[in-house]
Amino acid sequence: MGLHRNSPKASPVKKSVSSPVKKPVASPVKTSVTLQYLFNLETNTTNGSSISSPKSGKQSSFESENEQIQSLISHCGLIFTFTDPQESPSQQDFKRLKLLHLLTLLKSTRKPLPDGVISSLVSMIAVNLFRPLPPSSNQNISSELADEEDLGSILSPAWPHLQIAYDILQKLVQVVDPKILRNYVDPHFLASLLALFQSDDPRERECVKNVYHRIYARFTFYRSFMRKSTNDVFLHYICEAEKHSGIAELLEIWGSIINGFTVPLKEEHKLFLMRVLIPLHKCKRMQVYSRQLSYCVSQFVQKEPMLGGVIVRGILRYWPVTNCQKEVLLIGELEELVENMDPDQYRKLGPPICSQITRCLNSWNVQVAERALYIWNNEQFVKMASWASEEVFPVVIEGMEKNLKWHWSKSVKQLTENVKAMLKGMDPILYDKCLAQVAHRENLACQEEIKRKERWERVEMEAAKNQFLPPTQCICVSN
Repeated sequence: MGLHRNSPKASPVKKSVSSPVKKPVASPVKTSVTLQYLFNLETNTTNGSSISSPKSGKQSSFESENEQIQSLISHCGLIFTFTDPQESPSQQDFKRLKLLHLLTLLKSTRKPLPDGVISSLVSMIAVNLFRPLPPSSNQNISSELADEEDLGSILSPAWPHLQIAYDILQKLVQVVDPKILRNYVDPHFLASLLALFQSDDPRERECVKNVYHRIYARFTFYRSFMRKSTNDVFLHYICEAEKHSGIAELLEIWGSIINGFTVPLKEEHKLFLMRVLIPLHKCKRMQVYSRQLSYCVSQFVQKEPMLGGVIVRGILRYWPVTNCQKEVLLIGELEELVENMDPDQYRKLGPPICSQITRCLNSWNVQVAERALYIWNNEQFVKMASWASEEVFPVVIEGMEKNLKWHWSKSVKQLTENVKAMLKGMDPILYDKCLAQVAHRENLACQEEIKRKERWERVEMEAAKNQFLPPTQCICVSN
């Protein structure tokens, strides 16, 4: 238009040169109309254009994103068991895609979610996750020790949907302000989440552990409630059920919690040690969670070494009699405790610990005996034994002599010889004295055995004279 307006053809001067009256009037009028036209054109373009201001554009984009999230949530409320033959595989895949799309939107969003969207998300998550779990069919099988066939039989068929639901929940806990989310993630929600630790699927228990731990870290106002809830689970397992699949995962969370305790420890935390962690050593399936339990106990000893005595006495009180696997694990735990224990307690705890280790090295089970002998390679354990050598040496040397005479395993005898040589080098005078005491006790025991046999012979002779003994009856068996 600008070019058309300034061209010679469009100029009124060029069109009518002989008319002097039209020249001064036509030019300003034409210019005024043209400027007004341009101004109107710009205003109409601004008002009618599809490109709005940045603020209104962002607002409309945010609203459309929320509407899209609500639409996706509405498609994720349908539950599939993956075991019903009437369920459509295409619908299962459709729901999985919607869940993935929803997770992608939550990861990409930068603005805080409105309350309506948060409420719908939490409700959808609860519908998908909180369900009645099937009865456990592998209570006696550890997830760490099970073979591939056993592991395959306990995996949840609905995991393709459950995994994404857990990811959505974890993302929600990460991005939403806890003060806002507490209106939806309430104690009832946490109790339902805690119940999912009983799932037989190790993948689900791992996801529940991560989410529960994240909630404990961010929702500081729920920490006391969450600790009490997990304590109730432990106590129910110890005193009543002894059947729970998620004890190891719960102890992993507690290991991180204990690591954050301040010194000096509160009375509540010490009671947890004495009422929960120590009694967990007596349960039948202790080998399933022994690594996590040992870590929690060692954390207490590192923070307050004086608690080592309480823990050692508790472990010795619950020492197994016939479970060789637990014996091997407890020997390792005792070794770790000795390394972190206050040296002032060596003189007091050395005799009971070494007495139990001596009973273990006399075990007919090779694994138990060898593990008890290998503990003498630990410098701290040897140091503890040397500090209480007057009480420890007589017990240990007597056990060594029994092994050398009676044990059936050559490897155990060889290890016993090595430990014997080490003890002899530590204190030769005390060693010889203890060896003489052992020989003297054995001599007394032999004399007592001879006297006992003589007494029985006299009793039998007197009984034969008085005919108290019935005549011996022989039964002949022919070929």
